[in-house]
Parts: sequence; C-alpha cells; structure tokens
Amino acid sequence: MPGGDDLLGGEIYDPAAADGSQVISAYDGWWYERFGGCDGVIEDGVCQTEPRTAENGFFPTSMTPKQNPFYLDLPFDDVNNDAAFAQRGRIPWADDPGYAGNLENREFSYMKNRWVQLQYKGSTCYAQIQDAGPAEYDDVDYVFGDGNTGPKSTRFNGAGMDVSPAVVGCLGFTELNGTQTGVSWRFVDDVDVPDGPWKTIVTGSGYDWSSGGPAAK
Repeated sequence: MPGGDDLLGGEIYDPAAADGSQVISAYDGWWYERFGGCDGVIEDGVCQTEPRTAENGFFPTSMTPKQNPFYLDLPFDDVNNDAAFAQRGRIPWADDPGYAGNLENREFSYMKNRWVQLQYKGSTCYAQIQDAGPAEYDDVDYVFGDGNTGPKSTRFNGAGMDVSPAVVGCLGFTELNGTQTGVSWRFVDDVDVPDGPWKTIVTGSGYDWSSGGPAAK
C-alpha cells in the first residue's frame, strides 16, 4: 500500500490551541475525554509531552489511557474536508468489507483507526490514525501516491505527519517536540500488525462529532 519516506513532527501539546490540539481531533470531537485525559504530564495546568521508554511499553507515566497511545495523523481529512471527501475513491481499501458502500457517508471515516508501519534507523513501530494534518487536509497525492511525492505543506518544516509521544519514544527520535527526517512509512492491514506495545490497547471507536458527549465504545 502507499507510503513514503519523509519528515515527521512530534505532537505538541497545547489544549488551548485554536485547532483544539489534544482536545479534539478531525474524527473525534471528544478525543480528550475518550482517550482518558492528558497524554503526558500536566504542568501548571497545561498538558506537556514527556519522554517515553520501553520499560512500560512507551505508555504515559501519569495516566492510564483508554485508547491506543500509539497514534498519528496524516494530511487527509476524508470526512470534513470537501476536496478530500471527493477523493475517497482513491483510498486503497475503499471497497474492502467494512468500508464498501460508505463513499457518500459523512458520518464514516475511512482513515480513522487504520494502521501505519513506521521505520527509523532500524526501529519499526506501528500506530493508528486518529487525526488529520498537519497544516494540510487534502494531500491525496502524498498520502495515496506512489511514495515519490512529498507533502505539499511547507509549514512545520514540511512535516508529513504528526506522531504521538509513544511513537516518538518507540522510534528513538532525538527530540520530543520537533521534526525528524528519514522516517519511512506505509499503510498496513490490521492482520499484518505484529504483537507489540502498540496492540496493548487497540482503538475501535469510529467517527464521532455528536453533541451528546463521548459514547461508551
């Protein structure tokens, strides 16, 4: 399946950010509550990132997540962005069981929870898509192209995705909140994801921007 070799950005934790960073996601209006709170440590009332180690499976040290802490975003919001929504037919798994028949369904995301394999300097980790970005939301050629097309965004040093602190620790990035070159990635089917800390908790909740609060999923 499509993938690439590019520059990634680590998640920056700012619950007060205008884009709702770490409070909402493109696919979940109740991300913070459904995840279980701050994916890091709260300092002076602000959620901050923290180093993650293999000793506890790269999980947060101050909270117990309710969803998979191995997550990422890609610059293709297949529900809310009109241009991306119109390109959903290019998604390789659009006709697979569990996905087929939803091309016109605005309450269904083909992206949320999909697995991605990431490799960096001999380390291989896996994560689930839980948001869209950074900066671009309809970059269909980068996300589903042949791997030779870089991200069209020049913001955030041209990062092609954001990854969670668990992924930062798992891949051995040198910075918590920065950018990293030389990371290769590709989509993988769930049956091809090996056992590892990324499968301790597997997120299964679908697209939800309902007004009634997080459902028990």
